[in-house]
Amino acid sequence: MRRRHLLLLYVLAGCASPAREPPLGPTATPAPPVAEAPAAKPTPVVSVTPPTASGDMIFDTWAAEFQGRALAAGVAPALLAREMAGLTPDPRVGALDSRQPEFSKPVGDYIRGVVTADRLAIGQRRRADVTAFGAIEQRYGVPRDILIAIWAMESGFGAIQGDNDTFRALATLAAQGRRRAWAEGEMIAVLKIIESGEHPRSRLRGSWAGAMGQTQFIPTSYLATAVDGDGDGRRDIWGSQADALASAANLLDKADWSKGQSWAHEVTLPQGFDYSLTEGPRETPAWWAERGVRRADGRPWAGADMDAKAQLAAPAGAGGPVFLLFPNHFTIRRYNNSLAYALGVGLLADRISGEAQLVRAWPAETPLALVDRMTAQRALAALGFDPGAPDGVVGAGTRTALRSWQKARGLTADGYLSPDMVRRLKTDAGAI
Repeated sequence: MRRRHLLLLYVLAGCASPAREPPLGPTATPAPPVAEAPAAKPTPVVSVTPPTASGDMIFDTWAAEFQGRALAAGVAPALLAREMAGLTPDPRVGALDSRQPEFSKPVGDYIRGVVTADRLAIGQRRRADVTAFGAIEQRYGVPRDILIAIWAMESGFGAIQGDNDTFRALATLAAQGRRRAWAEGEMIAVLKIIESGEHPRSRLRGSWAGAMGQTQFIPTSYLATAVDGDGDGRRDIWGSQADALASAANLLDKADWSKGQSWAHEVTLPQGFDYSLTEGPRETPAWWAERGVRRADGRPWAGADMDAKAQLAAPAGAGGPVFLLFPNHFTIRRYNNSLAYALGVGLLADRISGEAQLVRAWPAETPLALVDRMTAQRALAALGFDPGAPDGVVGAGTRTALRSWQKARGLTADGYLSPDMVRRLKTDAGAI
């Protein structure tokens, strides 16, 4: 029974999310004028003893260099020396850093793994029994269903928050170099949290990617947007549901959540529609209606949506469901900048609130190997359609380049990279 319970927790828990864009910070209040102070003496240069060698040459070289940058950022020398002492890289982090599910699974498979019967059942119970939701919705304007979906995906409703030492995990990422500037900034934020006395390092536990608590905040987001939701005088996103959910709502609110407006709607397209418009212009529902775009459920557009600028998206190509993405979709992406993640949050929230399933089901998709994705990107570049770096990540740049190539070749320009498209690209590039 215990093994089944643990398995359920892991099914419910969302995958660790990639680094989030820092949210909009709180507006600073101007300080009152003060009397002119006498000129200060120059601050002496403080030296810090290098951290104990870890035995990893790359990590130790980085650690010695990081100390100077941390001191320049205002970290107290004694605090820095204490937290860097004995620091070693976490061997698990490097292996996990390149395995983001938004980029390794077909979007339909990803969504099916998000919107599950277990999550719906638990989410609907939480919708009714978390008493803090009323006050959170009133203050921040973010619907409880969106917050429940984030809570479900990030930590399985708080059940699996990660038990990694956040400072050590970030140090490992920084030493590897791929996201050094970001990781070092988050490390400095950890040190500021510790220095403030709000939480000790032992409390700052989370995912391997540096995200913490029930709603998986990175340290800079914690400093900028975490709030005390239960009124006990501290911001505890690990142990307090109210604090975690109110903090997530505050983050979305500061990222310009539009109260009362939809996040997206499934739509239908007319025969012969120009799919090159996907992920392109942002226009009102009336503009899209002139081109034959209709809500798939047959309902009229809500008044709050009529003036909003929405973008068309066909994440699984012409063979899958199509959506009009409203500004709130892009606000969700300020929490985690992934099309698949934001779709997962929105679709799970819709189902928790009682909405029906999509009209058009996700198609069966064939996962593409990394070599196939990189081959397609190199072929596009060779053909004069720049997808960006050939990194195997089928992001917006690759999809835009693919649409341009498809349109130039008289194909359906949906930007969807299928095995057939990979073969066509290889043949086309081979003819150059």
